[in-house]
Amino acid sequence: MSEKRRDNRGRLLHNGEMQMPDGRYRFKYIDENGKANAVYSLRLDHNDKMPPGKKRTLSLREMEKKIQADLFDHIITNGGNYSVLELVEKYIQTKTGVRATTEAGYQTVVNILKKDSFGRKRIDTVRISDAKTWLIKLQKKDGRSFSSIHSIRGVLRPAFQLAVDDDLIRKNPFGFQLVDVVVNDSVRREAITRDEERKFLKFVKEDSHFCRYYEGIYILFKTGMRISEFCGLTLKDIDFKGHRINIDHQLQKRAKTSYYIEDTKTESGTRVIPMAPDVEECFKKIIKNRIKPKVEPVVDGYTGFLYFDKDGKIMYSLHWEHYFKHIVEKYNKTYKLQMPNVTPHVCRHTYCSNMAKSGMNPKTLQYLMGHSDISVTLNVYTHVNFDDAKAELARMKVM
Repeated sequence: MSEKRRDNRGRLLHNGEMQMPDGRYRFKYIDENGKANAVYSLRLDHNDKMPPGKKRTLSLREMEKKIQADLFDHIITNGGNYSVLELVEKYIQTKTGVRATTEAGYQTVVNILKKDSFGRKRIDTVRISDAKTWLIKLQKKDGRSFSSIHSIRGVLRPAFQLAVDDDLIRKNPFGFQLVDVVVNDSVRREAITRDEERKFLKFVKEDSHFCRYYEGIYILFKTGMRISEFCGLTLKDIDFKGHRINIDHQLQKRAKTSYYIEDTKTESGTRVIPMAPDVEECFKKIIKNRIKPKVEPVVDGYTGFLYFDKDGKIMYSLHWEHYFKHIVEKYNKTYKLQMPNVTPHVCRHTYCSNMAKSGMNPKTLQYLMGHSDISVTLNVYTHVNFDDAKAELARMKVM
């Protein structure tokens, strides 16, 4: 009968265990694919002390316990040796038919992980606390905004869920609520008041430089269109006979490259909206003053765009963002009573809020805004305060 193996402290060793000449412990096992593997540790049991100057790691028998549990549940050992970066790249490969903006978002996350040590961590070693600590680091040390971190976590969470589904890991370390970990420092885009809207439009109309953009800005305030939808409008989309605007696409631009046409943000974004007389007059003036380029640019089969910059290029969302910024800066240098931040999206918020306060049917407003979910219309874009509530109660003769 063979003598059972013991370590240098006289402790019995289990099957597969042995102590190496250098004092380390080794455990050999056969993985799910029938391949021989081994793990090593400086400690046999979790109660053993670490040698001086060595970083504490799992003991051999803690490793064994995890390996045996993984084998029993058919979990692939060591997370298939995937790093966080490799897992994200694998997840991205499973996503087909995504928008160009989504692809750009994926690439941003990949670039971050390539530069960050977190991207090199093996996925089965990532704990919930590791995930939380990393997101906090992105905000506090790297200076990323809440919205940016929200987008990054929006890729990491489904990527790790893929690893769970593929039996690479047991639990998704990114399954927590983001607001419980990272401070939401997002500045909410508030609608401006009717008085502020009137003052803003009056300032633009009377300004010698920015008056050229008055009609476009007026239309944004009075239709609630997304800026990318407005930029994508062509001559064919303006139906003066039917007094309506056709919205079935949006204009986008890749950084430093070309323009492209994309479907509306949601299926509900494709809509035909009525054109009020004042909006119609603005469109007529835009078309009348439109500087026709020598060669009409064509973007994915669309031509006849309404606005061009000084270089003859189609104006897209970034142009308008800059114009709004400069208008607000000039306004606030001119008047003591400051104008709050106004952007093309604030125009959209303002339109929706004004329509809601005017008593428009919520479903009608949802259609005009192109929202797929009415909760967005009611909870995000309508801004109601005490004065609004007081006026509504007075209208209903409750007060």
